[in-house]
Amino acid sequence: MLDTVSIQALSQIEIFQSTRVENIRNRIEDFKWRRYDSNEQIISHNEKSKDVYFVCSGFVRATIYTRAGKEVAFQDLGPGQMFGELSAIDGRPRATHVVALTDSTIACLTDDCFWALLERHPEIAAATLRRLSGLVRRLCDRVLEFSTLGIQNRIQAELLRLARDHSDGDNSAVIAPVPTHYEIATRVSTHREAVSRELNRLAKIGLVERQRGRLVIKNIAQLSRMVEDVLDA
Repeated sequence: MLDTVSIQALSQIEIFQSTRVENIRNRIEDFKWRRYDSNEQIISHNEKSKDVYFVCSGFVRATIYTRAGKEVAFQDLGPGQMFGELSAIDGRPRATHVVALTDSTIACLTDDCFWALLERHPEIAAATLRRLSGLVRRLCDRVLEFSTLGIQNRIQAELLRLARDHSDGDNSAVIAPVPTHYEIATRVSTHREAVSRELNRLAKIGLVERQRGRLVIKNIAQLSRMVEDVLDA
């Protein structure tokens, strides 16, 4: 990949957006570039690698498997996002499996190079801390949902999370690629039939619309009220 293209791609990464382009250009040789095909595994749970990965194009999915082999989908990541930083920071094995959902271009740094960036550029370190803070808050929200919400409302909460991740700032969102019913079910600890029923119900009241390869959330505020009313009860 040409350096100019590489620098442009890395400039779109969330934690690099607050730093000067020159800081990325000066470290461009530290990055390694890899292409992954759809469904190709990128990292495996409990492996001892420590590289940090940056999604430049495509989408990837982080999942966890129980000891019984049940899949629990954790998070989908798209262009501008990163993963693998936890192992680089604490030196422990990987916490999740990560698989490419689509053909993807990924840049990666060794843990030593990642730490050097954080130490030399406080603005990148601050952005990384904000990202980790957001991750903790997201996990806290999910713990609360599992403790207080029924299945129907957990599905709504997951749809709301997806809608906010894909919204352009207005009251609607187009989720693409859209998770399958099974994938949504694994995130909220239910079965795909329950997801199908709830999506059908939400479609009947005009809150969602299913299109080819996409799911349109037509009223994020209304979906949010449905979840918050139960949490506040």
